[in-house]
Amino acid sequence: MKLGRRTRVFVVTALHFAALISGVRAQEKGSLEPKALPPITNIEDPSLAAKQLFGRANSPASLEARSIGFYSKGCLAGAQALPVNGEAWQVMRLSRNRNWANPALIDYLEGFAVRAKSVTGWPGILVGDISQPRGGPMITGHASHQIGLDADIWLTPMPNHRLSREEREEMSALNMVSDDRLSVNANWTPSHVALIKAAAQDTQVERIFVNAAIKKALCESPGDHGWLHKVRPYYGHDYHFHVRISCPEGSDNCQSQDPVPVGDGCDASLEHWFSDEVLHPPKPAHPGKPKPPLTLAQLPQECRQVLLAK
Repeated sequence: MKLGRRTRVFVVTALHFAALISGVRAQEKGSLEPKALPPITNIEDPSLAAKQLFGRANSPASLEARSIGFYSKGCLAGAQALPVNGEAWQVMRLSRNRNWANPALIDYLEGFAVRAKSVTGWPGILVGDISQPRGGPMITGHASHQIGLDADIWLTPMPNHRLSREEREEMSALNMVSDDRLSVNANWTPSHVALIKAAAQDTQVERIFVNAAIKKALCESPGDHGWLHKVRPYYGHDYHFHVRISCPEGSDNCQSQDPVPVGDGCDASLEHWFSDEVLHPPKPAHPGKPKPPLTLAQLPQECRQVLLAK
């Protein structure tokens, strides 16, 4: 089945809403004037990276809402946008056009923002990247966030005023990790513990990813740690935490992740993240070739329909 003329039109004319640099993170600025991507001359090329197609889709697929595939290998039908302003949240980096999600995640985020306001005393939360309008691989940044069930939440309190477009693109998130990478810094507060705890205690949440130093600080916090098994250390995440919810009920084509290991994770497995091999890895003498990006054929078959849909 070939991509039709309608798809050719949106691929060629869609605006580039994603940042143009690799490794997009919360502290990296957006753009007040997003640039258009150059046209793709041969969209039938089997070696064409799927991110080049999904990165050009600026509107959702008019299909029944569903998450298709795995968090790092899939797409999103019938996406819903998180409103850029809410009762207790504001969306950042609007130029990326990544505030799209499965409706189940939208419901979670809207409810969590209100709970977060209550437990932290903040005016609200700042929401970073969620997914693209049709999910799929991104031209810059994340390997996951492909099926509309992942969201980045800044570890910076929402200001008590409506942010301007310029502020949303240029305001930097606060770093929570010390220069030596061994602990949190002075920006870390008990409110951050309450924030992540409130996120983890929701039954919909599958995992939360944080920097290892943040995980360590959570392990050292007083009180019950029964929720900490969901909080997993991972590279980066100095400025935000990453929430991942489970596949919604009835999502037959959504691939669940393996259950989190038993225990709170405050053991030797955490100490590994502070070893020299992790913090100061040696440069390989002979670097290998980068892993080739995913192609459309490597994604679930339904993702072609998502790309073709109006």
